[in-house]
Amino acid sequence: MMKTTAEAEIASSLKAWFKRSARILPWRKTRDPYAIWLSEVMLQQTRVETVIPYYERFLRRFPDVRALAEGELDEVLSLWSGLGYYRRARELHRCAKEVAELHGGRFPEEAAELRKLRGIGAYTAGAVSSIAFDRAEPLVDGNVARVLARLYAIEDDVKSTAGSKRIWALASELVPKEEPGAFNQALMELGATICTPQNPGCLVCPLRERCRARLAGRERELPVVTQKRAVPKVTAFAAVVRSGKAVLLGRRREGGLFGGLWEPPMVEVPSLEEASKALAGAGVDASRTELAEVGRVKHVLTHREMDVVVLRADAPRRFALGVPTTPPYEKLAWLEPDAEGFGVSTLARKILAVAGKKSSTRA
Repeated sequence: MMKTTAEAEIASSLKAWFKRSARILPWRKTRDPYAIWLSEVMLQQTRVETVIPYYERFLRRFPDVRALAEGELDEVLSLWSGLGYYRRARELHRCAKEVAELHGGRFPEEAAELRKLRGIGAYTAGAVSSIAFDRAEPLVDGNVARVLARLYAIEDDVKSTAGSKRIWALASELVPKEEPGAFNQALMELGATICTPQNPGCLVCPLRERCRARLAGRERELPVVTQKRAVPKVTAFAAVVRSGKAVLLGRRREGGLFGGLWEPPMVEVPSLEEASKALAGAGVDASRTELAEVGRVKHVLTHREMDVVVLRADAPRRFALGVPTTPPYEKLAWLEPDAEGFGVSTLARKILAVAGKKSSTRA
């Protein structure tokens, strides 16, 4: 379909601005679809400055998709520890196996084929296809949705079915055949650096003369986004049991919250009495360990706000471990938390830090 003059001018202005002003980021120095895919997965719901060191470490250990496919999930989660949203790491590993086994280690070039792979949605497919393979495929993330909602003064909630459909249609209409990857990156960059949620920098925006929201004085009113519901608050108890430098950790089963990660055994119950009973099924036997409360940890997740009471005990010796019966743990082990090769969540590190501070004050 032929682009209108307005659409062509928007694409031209954005690409020219991007070439002048784009931030220098490591994933912008490559056309390797594996590296681009990795960066896009890591960047979902995570800030750029946080991602960079993780991205570089990950590529050093797993330089291509076959290396990742052959890697152990525990090591993948270890390298991901601290990035959050760990389901992304598990899906990343599964997708690498699919690319290696079904596609000979080569990513498909078309977005429709990419979307058939595990964990790859419309946004990631559009990013890899356009940036790595120069396919004129659209993409929409939060930054792009905000830019287009303001540019065209869209009144629908951008997260509603109607609003999302409209935004994707506009992105598809705008993406040019020439340098589609640069255009898509420019849209995202504009939203990240100028067309920000609060106080957008309209005076330096390359699209300021075409932005309907700005011309109507509504740039701070748009996009329309429905307020999020308050997340439920959950009380939990975590037991940090030490024997020398080792700590008793449990690995969560796949498929649930923090699946595949290691942590001090933790139970979601309202009282210490109930916690003592529940923790027994996760290897913490109250008859052999004297648990004492040493602090609390607040941790906010997408769907819950956790208030974790941290309990601590010293084991006189590493008592034998049975099979855990408390969900969601599948395995128990004595591990040194600072060692490499296994994944530990940010919440678990907070819990261990609180217990460690108490330990150092007693020493």
